[in-house]
Amino acid sequence: MRGPTSRHPSEQRAAWWYRLRGYRILDRNAWAGGFELDLVARRGRVLAFVEVKSKAGDGFGDPLDMVTPVKVERVRRAAQAWLAGHPEAAELVVRFDVAAERVGRMEVVQDAF
Repeated sequence: MRGPTSRHPSEQRAAWWYRLRGYRILDRNAWAGGFELDLVARRGRVLAFVEVKSKAGDGFGDPLDMVTPVKVERVRRAAQAWLAGHPEAAELVVRFDVAAERVGRMEVVQDAF
């Protein structure tokens, strides 16, 4: 179920953040329903769809601001399509997280939307 290795360092760091906390990465850069899911992670009965955002400097705003209502809808649609293709995940508790990297520091907002 693993997707291709991420080319984005922020996505690699986010995956590492989740693995350090006992999550298993089920998919990376997965295309489902016409949209991309950055990470799909599982720990126990929790399945987290993770949107990863980063900013190189302070001059471009906060990476969390990049998660617009349009982006939220796209991630939700992709998650629905991913779940339709993975019936074994039907009984899991779904959560949507945002992992934001700011100049090398990772912040994860669980249940962000």
